Amino acid sequence: MKKVVVIGGGITGLSTVYYLQQLKKSLQSDMRLTLIEANSTLGGKIKSVRNDEFIMETGADSIVARKEGVTSLLEDLQLHDEFVYNSTGKSYIYHYNELKPIPDDTVFGIPMSKEALFSSELISEEGKNEALKDFTTENTTFTKDSSIGLFLESFLGKEIVENQIAPVLSGVYSGKLNELTLATTLPYLLDYKNQYGSIIRGLSENKARFQSSDNKKFISFKNGLSTLIDRMESVLTDVDILKGVQATAVIKEQAQYSVEFSNHEKIAADYVVLSTPHSVAQSLLSNEELNPIFDELISSSLISVYLGFDIPDEMLPADGTGFIAPEHSDLTCNACTWTSRKWEHTSKHHRLLLRLFYKNTNPEMFAHLSSLSESELIQVALQDVEKSLGITGKPISVEVTKWQDKMPKYHLNHRKTIEALNEKLADIYPNIILAGCSYYGVGIADCIMNGKNTAKKIAEAE
Repeated sequence: MKKVVVIGGGITGLSTVYYLQQLKKSLQSDMRLTLIEANSTLGGKIKSVRNDEFIMETGADSIVARKEGVTSLLEDLQLHDEFVYNSTGKSYIYHYNELKPIPDDTVFGIPMSKEALFSSELISEEGKNEALKDFTTENTTFTKDSSIGLFLESFLGKEIVENQIAPVLSGVYSGKLNELTLATTLPYLLDYKNQYGSIIRGLSENKARFQSSDNKKFISFKNGLSTLIDRMESVLTDVDILKGVQATAVIKEQAQYSVEFSNHEKIAADYVVLSTPHSVAQSLLSNEELNPIFDELISSSLISVYLGFDIPDEMLPADGTGFIAPEHSDLTCNACTWTSRKWEHTSKHHRLLLRLFYKNTNPEMFAHLSSLSESELIQVALQDVEKSLGITGKPISVEVTKWQDKMPKYHLNHRKTIEALNEKLADIYPNIILAGCSYYGVGIADCIMNGKNTAKKIAEAE
């Protein structure tokens, strides 16, 4: 019997045991599956907080609909009756104390046409004309391991990158663009540049990839994203699920491994999947040869503040769903989602629900924010709301979440670091597999595919 232990009950760990359970049945394989989670509930960073008026997500708020693997999983789980899609509308950038719309027909602020470029209120005429060099300048030096910031600046110019693209991409990938690679962000941009001679032309030729017919790109569920976690847990009928159990070490014992715990008897395993933050995986293995490579991986932090008001969300601009605050603005927050507008199901009576994000892009400022009490953080958020939206008043509902060193940050050498880590791991600890957002993508869809690929690797192994 092949004994598989998956440590970490977030979406990657859940996906791994879900697909292992499917493969066990279809291949008629003799496997014993165990899922270990230190917390009392599954889901990791996915958690929906509900009260009589609002639904608030402490982590991710949606799934990218077009991503590979999402549709098939949700069909298997028979969740279509629970679907809700995002309401469409403009996203704004807080630009010199005003909300300016990110132009339509853009991807992460990158224009898909000359019309989109010249319609922008965020760039001067000089900056727009500079971006036209994308159509005439060839790529001779950039690869997918190059900085995406330098790549974009080289062909589109500095102004459009600083004013329109960087605020969006830095927000999504939690890092400065010059410290992020094309490979770990938008690798297809390099393909488009090389194939079509222009980033803008390449995006235009592949527009269908980025725009669904109804422009609804994101999925959630009527009762929040935890619906996905609850459904997955309910169908794991052939998996031993241990919650509230803290793993302390994974020790190699001849051809097997012993997983040890602080509050449970040890478990023997032939395969161990470490679906945890990389710092936890490093601690569980505690190996001097692996530690220097693990140390090259970087995490960032995030504070999320929800504010629910007893006022209608018509107080917001009629066509908007949120804004991004660039570096050096007079706001403390990095972004604000107008949740009740973007996700109508989150506000039962269409009252105003806002979510503000505070990231550690400015370490000194973030250290100060991290030291504040919940009530003090709420006051900071209320000041940002008054400055940006002109809304004052006392919230009727709040939810503050601190993710300290839990958000992966992919740097220029991330891919090489993962390759080196896996090579060394295979040599020292064969059949121990690293999985999760620390390594292979931060989105829910990426984690689902990572779990599926991990399950296939284990099931097909001799």
